[in-house]
Amino acid sequence: MIALLKLSPIAVLAGMMIGGIDILLSAPVAFVCAVLVAMATEHYSFGELQDAALDNLRHFLIVFLILQAAYAVAECFMSTGVAAAIINMALSMGMTAKLVAPACLVVTAILSVATGTSWGTFAACAPIFLWLNHIVGGSTVLVIAAAVGGSCFGDNIGLISDTTVVSSGMQNVSVIDRVRHQGVWSGLCLLLGVAAFYFASVSMGLSDVAGSAEEAIRQIPDTVWAALEEKRPAAVTLLHQVQAGVPYYMVIPLVLVLILAARGTSTLICLAAGILSSLVFGFAAGTVTSLAAFGERVYAGFSDAGGWSIAMMLWVGAFGGVMRKMNAFDPIAAAVLKCVSRVRQLMFANAALCLLGNAALADEMAQIVTLSPIIRNLTEQNVEGDPKALYRLALRNATFADAMAVLGAELIPWHAYMAFFAGIAWAVYPLAAGTVSLGDIILHNYFAWIAVGSMLILTWTGWDRFVPLFALPTEPEVRLRRAADPEPKEK
Repeated sequence: MIALLKLSPIAVLAGMMIGGIDILLSAPVAFVCAVLVAMATEHYSFGELQDAALDNLRHFLIVFLILQAAYAVAECFMSTGVAAAIINMALSMGMTAKLVAPACLVVTAILSVATGTSWGTFAACAPIFLWLNHIVGGSTVLVIAAAVGGSCFGDNIGLISDTTVVSSGMQNVSVIDRVRHQGVWSGLCLLLGVAAFYFASVSMGLSDVAGSAEEAIRQIPDTVWAALEEKRPAAVTLLHQVQAGVPYYMVIPLVLVLILAARGTSTLICLAAGILSSLVFGFAAGTVTSLAAFGERVYAGFSDAGGWSIAMMLWVGAFGGVMRKMNAFDPIAAAVLKCVSRVRQLMFANAALCLLGNAALADEMAQIVTLSPIIRNLTEQNVEGDPKALYRLALRNATFADAMAVLGAELIPWHAYMAFFAGIAWAVYPLAAGTVSLGDIILHNYFAWIAVGSMLILTWTGWDRFVPLFALPTEPEVRLRRAADPEPKEK
C-alpha cells in the first residue's frame, strides 16, 4: 500500500496532463503531492525535501543557459535572413513537397548533433521548414514530426549533448565509448526514418513540382499575417525576406555553428557564435539595420525561453528530486528481479523501466537522474562476468537511459518535450494550431517509432548482434548471480 502511495504523484501528473491541463500547472501540483506523500511515508521534513529538489535542479542549470541562447539563435536566424537564405537555397535545388519532410529530418539531425540540444534545434529549424513546407504545399504533420525526430536524434548521440553526458556519467562510462556503442544503430534508425518519411510523402500523393515562394506568400490571408505579427513577428520578417531574396552567404552563421560543434566547442560558444555572426553578416546583407533592433530580437528569444519553458522545467526537476528522495521506484525494481531469468531479459527490463519512468516523470532529465541509479544497481548487483563484458552492459544502460528519455519522449503525449515542440510549432506556424494535434505528430513520427521499437526488439531477441558494435554480451560471458553454478563442496 505504501509503495502504491509513493507512486500516486505520478498518477496525478499524468492524469492532469492527459486531461489537458498545462504542465506548468500540473508539475507544481504533482510536486506538492510528492512532498506530502514523502513526509507521510518517510517522515522527511520539508527542508530535507526542499534540499532534494534543489539538488536535482543542479543538473538543469546549464540546460537553462543553453535553452535561452538557443531561443535567441532562433530569433536571430529568422530575423537576419539565415532562415530565408536556407529556404531560398532549398527551393533553388528543386525542393518539392515529397522531399521537404525527409530533408527536415536530415538537417535537424545534423544540427542537433552539432549543438547537442533538441529544443534549440527545433526552435531554430521549425520556422524554416514549416514555411518552406507551406511554400511547396507539403504535409504539415509530416514536417513537424520530422523536425521533432531529427531534433531529438542528436540529443541522444551528440558528444556535447547534456543528456548524453549525464547518462554516460551516471553509468561511469566514457561518452566516446557510448557514442561508438550506439553509433551504427543510430545511423541505421535515421536512414530508415528518412525512407519512411519519403514513402509517406509519396503515399500522400504530394507534388514533385517545386513551389513558387512569391506566389505562396501572396496567397497568405490577412488574418494569418495578423496572427503572425502577434505571436511570432520574426516569421513575418522571414516571409518578406524569402519574397525579396537575401544573399546566400547568410547561411554562413549556421555553417559556422556546425563547424564549431564538430570541433568539440562548447554548446554555449557555438550558439553565441551563431548570434554574433548573424549580426555581422546581417549588417552586410542589410537585414540588420541597428544594434538596438538586433538586441530586441535577442531579448525576445530570452523572454520566450524564460516565460514558460524554464519555469516548467524548474517544477518538473523539483518533482523528480522528491520522487528520487523517497525511492518511489524501488518496489518496481524489486519486482523486476522476480520476472527475469537471463541477463538479456534483465537488460530489456531496464529499457522498459526507463521508458515507463519517462512516461511517469514527463521529463527526460528527471528520468535519467532518477532511473539511472536504479538500472545501474540492478545490473551491478545481480550480474557477474568478465569486466569488459560488464562494461558493455553499462554502455547499454547509458544508452537505454538516454534513448528512452529523449527518443521515448516523442511518443508520450503528456511529456514536456511534446508540449514544447507543439507549442513552438503552433507559434511559428499558426495554421497548424487546431489542425495538427499531439496525437497526429506522435503517429507520424516514424523515426521515433523505429528507434524505440528497434531498441526494445533488438535487446529482447538478441538480434542486436547483427548491428556492428551494438551486441550485448551473452551467457556464459555474463550471467545472473543467482543463476551462477555453485562452487563444488569439498568431500
